[in-house]
Amino acid sequence: MAGDSEQRFAQQLKKGALEMLVLRLLADHPCHGYELIVRLREAGGGLLDLKEGTLYPILYRLEEEGCIASAWSSPDGTKPGKVPRRIYTVTGHGQALLARETELWHTFTHCVEQIIGEETP
Repeated sequence: MAGDSEQRFAQQLKKGALEMLVLRLLADHPCHGYELIVRLREAGGGLLDLKEGTLYPILYRLEEEGCIASAWSSPDGTKPGKVPRRIYTVTGHGQALLARETELWHTFTHCVEQIIGEETP
């Protein structure tokens, strides 16, 4: 049972941070969804191994809220198999949200560190 609780805890932590992480990576470099999945996996050392069914609802919600914008890339006609991809970029509103979420994250993690860093009686 302890394994189930640990897994559920890890999933909730990840879920709470995903929007901020997506905004951070897109602010660094606009990209399409699959590339974002790869970048999250690599940056998270495998801990952030998302499925498309997890990422795309986040992207759609962020776009609906005006935090990101998307446009179809035009395929390079010189390379066979190239298909158009939806490229996501962060808007000014998204940059502001990212700054607020990052500040809240730092405040939260500092608080947690203060509590778990204390010696137990």
